[in-house]
Amino acid sequence: MILYDKKEKENGKDYAYRVLKDNIMTLNLKPGELLSEADLSEKLGISRTPIREVLMRLKNEHLIEVKPQTGTYISLIDSNLIEEAMFMRYTLEREVLKEACKNISEETLMELEKNLFAQKLIADKPNSAIEFHKLDKEFHELLFEGTNKRNIWNSIVNISTHYNRMRLLSEMKTDKMTIIKQHEIYLDLINGKSSDGIDEIVTQHIKDPASDWLNVTNNDSLTEYFKK
Repeated sequence: MILYDKKEKENGKDYAYRVLKDNIMTLNLKPGELLSEADLSEKLGISRTPIREVLMRLKNEHLIEVKPQTGTYISLIDSNLIEEAMFMRYTLEREVLKEACKNISEETLMELEKNLFAQKLIADKPNSAIEFHKLDKEFHELLFEGTNKRNIWNSIVNISTHYNRMRLLSEMKTDKMTIIKQHEIYLDLINGKSSDGIDEIVTQHIKDPASDWLNVTNNDSLTEYFKK
């Protein structure tokens, strides 16, 4: 588990939540991994009571599984939760992209271009999967913010914990230039103020990475699938 510096005025419980969730979402804490309250308390420097509260919060977000008489584990990646998040993301992003093609600020376009340039800079660097994944998410966040849909993006993020872990694993095995080219098509459509091809590109970008996962019927084997 990777530890971070505390933010200014951040209390122990909020710090523990941020560190644990980020480590889960970046797969530093792997699906199925056993957690120890005592170990977490020592590493994070807070008592076990707030640790339990943080673990309960993560459990409510489907990131922690508590098995009676067995222990607390990082949740396995669940294909049903992937499908639900993918449906929400696909449906809403398609409409947001259509809106962006009609009206988006020059400032947002510039930020999207900067983000895409940063993606290209790190695409071929070793051990850059997590950084690239963060840029990928930021690209789409900018798109939603630029169409005044910030709260909708936050709702998507909240429901996408399993989808985003799957996507990170997928990006580790995918040529990053494929993702970059898809982002370039997004920008071409926006700059051209054309909605032609939106359904196709959003399908390629949002649905296709999950197709292999959704074809696996045994949810418990999903993590093992990407070890092949």
